[in-house]
Amino acid sequence: MLTEDPQGGDRGATDLSAIVIPLLKGVMYRDADAGQWSAMLNLQARVRDYVAVLGLELMLDEAEGYAFLRSRPESDDDAAPRIPRLVARRPLSFAVSLLLALLRKKLAEFDATGGGTRLIVSRDNVVEMIRVFLPEGSNEARLIDQVDTHLNRVADLGFVRRLRGQENMIEVQRILKAFVDAQWLAQFDERLAAYRAQIEGSADEE
Repeated sequence: MLTEDPQGGDRGATDLSAIVIPLLKGVMYRDADAGQWSAMLNLQARVRDYVAVLGLELMLDEAEGYAFLRSRPESDDDAAPRIPRLVARRPLSFAVSLLLALLRKKLAEFDATGGGTRLIVSRDNVVEMIRVFLPEGSNEARLIDQVDTHLNRVADLGFVRRLRGQENMIEVQRILKAFVDAQWLAQFDERLAAYRAQIEGSADEE
């Protein structure tokens, strides 16, 4: 006679919680914990069903090695109930948006060369990338402080990480490709052109 394992259901729920809770906290990377990543792949169908109840969907890129949760697109049906957003939208400053766009382009160029999978740049590289968009004669020390502030913000968002023991070196996380697509870059380029025109106009007036 077969009997039900009284702890089987609890173990299943525990296994699922061990995957869902980290995903609710942020991005899951294959390289960070191979065992957790493997468990997530095995349970992904259950994870999708579970987070769907919360109005979320699992975004998984096995090739790049990352997974995260995002709010499901809202229905066009006005009669459909509106589910409160569990994952809040965070408005970004222009400076942070500029940095994300520049890093995304740098990642695209890096991938085109086939040089590897990890894009690592120095803070000095980032300063030079941003400098061309600022008026000439900008204070160097202030610029470096601003870049550090923006990098910290981007790191908090999970798009870069500072290398341990090398605080001036950062690794661009490949999940940036999922958030900054070609359409976003095109729209940002339009804003950037207007920004450049504004800077040039200010310089001419001086």
